[in-house]
Amino acid sequence: MTTVKDGTKQKVIDSAISLFNVQGYSGTSVRMICERANVNAALISYYFGSKKGLLEYLMITFFEGYLQALEQGAIIEGKEDVRASLLGSIEHVLYYQQEHHDVARFVHREITLDTMLVRELMSTYLMKEKHIFYEILEKGMERKKFTNQPIDFIIIQIRGMMTLPFLHPQYIREVHHLLPHDRYFIESYIQYVSVWIDNYLCDPKIPTLK
Repeated sequence: MTTVKDGTKQKVIDSAISLFNVQGYSGTSVRMICERANVNAALISYYFGSKKGLLEYLMITFFEGYLQALEQGAIIEGKEDVRASLLGSIEHVLYYQQEHHDVARFVHREITLDTMLVRELMSTYLMKEKHIFYEILEKGMERKKFTNQPIDFIIIQIRGMMTLPFLHPQYIREVHHLLPHDRYFIESYIQYVSVWIDNYLCDPKIPTLK
């Protein structure tokens, strides 16, 4: 998610994210956002058109950066090594979300709702995410680097591992006493993901599921 150069616009964005995470999108009014940002309500219309426009901006901007991180990780880290490509894509997305953990929490929670915007985002961004992972996993199975497993189920597991720390940060903090937005947590978590890949996807002793 890129940093907005306009300081006033960024204040509105930061205030909206903070309120959306506490009050929810529906429970947050334009007036509340403006009071928190200490700006005139007309600026919401100027920058985003409406509260819905602000919501769309936040979610689209987040997913643009999310996909960019995913693609960069797959290409930069992987090249011809499918394992490195898979781990690199996950690693880059985890670091991206750590950097933008407040908006990540809001966006991941928001896409659990069945709205027209969410459907559009899924068809645009999350289908692209599926395609990237599908290509990596299929290539790995063809080259006998990964065991043959149902690819859709693997992608669901991977997506769960990537998003859960940012969708449920309070659970992780309060129950496990870990800090999901902390870099040390992400570094340790990536090590776990690496072991998961080796033990589940790369281990020939794992039974093949159909």
